[in-house]
Amino acid sequence: MNITKNIIVSGIHQKPILTDVFYLKNHIKKPVVIFAHGYKGYKDWGAWNLVANQFLKSNLVFVKFNFSHNGGTIEKPIDFSDLEAFGNNNFTKELDDLQSVIQWITQNDALKVDCDFDNINLIGHSRGGGIVLLKAASEPLVKKVITWSSVSDFGMRFPTGDALKKWQKDGVTYIDNARTHQKMPLYFQFYQNFNENRDKLNICSAVKGLKIPQLIIHGTADETVKPFEAENLHKWNDNSELFMVDHANHTFNSSQPWQDLKLPNELEKAVAKTINFITPN
Repeated sequence: MNITKNIIVSGIHQKPILTDVFYLKNHIKKPVVIFAHGYKGYKDWGAWNLVANQFLKSNLVFVKFNFSHNGGTIEKPIDFSDLEAFGNNNFTKELDDLQSVIQWITQNDALKVDCDFDNINLIGHSRGGGIVLLKAASEPLVKKVITWSSVSDFGMRFPTGDALKKWQKDGVTYIDNARTHQKMPLYFQFYQNFNENRDKLNICSAVKGLKIPQLIIHGTADETVKPFEAENLHKWNDNSELFMVDHANHTFNSSQPWQDLKLPNELEKAVAKTINFITPN
C-alpha cells in the first residue's frame, strides 16, 4: 500500500497544486482515477480520504488534489487561509490545474509500473463535476468521466441586474462560509473570466460532444445542486448513465469533519457504483 499526501505539483498559475496519491504498490498497471473537489472544497474535506481508500482497495490508483486557488496553502491545505487566492480563482484556472495534474501523473516515472496511463478516469464533485466534464470533452487521455452532485451550468450561478452591476462597481463581493465563519471574497475577474470564455465553459456543449462513457450520480435530496441538473446532463448525452441515490444530500450525507471510520450508506453507494463503472469486470 502506498499513500503519499501533499505532493507539490507545479501548475501554470504561480501557486502549487497539492496532490495525494493512493494505490497498491504491486507493479500491476491499474486504472487511474483523478478526483476534483467542488466550490469551497478541498481534497481532505470530510470523508474524501475514506473514499480514496475504497478505490485503493479496489486496485485503482486514486489521485485527489487541491485546485491551486482553492484558498488552501502548503502549510494549511485544509480550509481557507489564503482568501486572496480564493477570490482570484476562476474556471479556466481550474481547467489548467486539472491538466497539470494529468500531465504530472502521466509523466511520472515512479508511477508508471503501477499506472495504466491509457486508462485515465475523472471524477468531479459539484463544481468540480462541471470542470471534469469540460476536460473529458477535450482531453483524449480521459477514457471515462463520472460526476457526483454536478452542476450543469456555470452561468446560471452568477448574479444578474443590479447585483451584477454592484459587483462590477465594487470589484469584489463576499460569500459567507457558515462553517468557518469567514467572509470569502470573489473578485469581479471571476465573472469576467467566465464571460470571456463562455463557449469554452459551456457544459451542455461539452456533454453533447462526449465520445466516452459518462456516469452521472446525484442525490435525490440534494439541496445545493438540485436533481434537475443531473437530469439535464443525462438528457444531453443519450449514452450517459444516470444513478440517483435515494435520500442523499449534496455530499451523500457526509460532512466536515467526518470522524466515523466508515462511509455513510449513501456515499458508499456512490463509490461502489463508480468503481463498478470504471472496472465493470
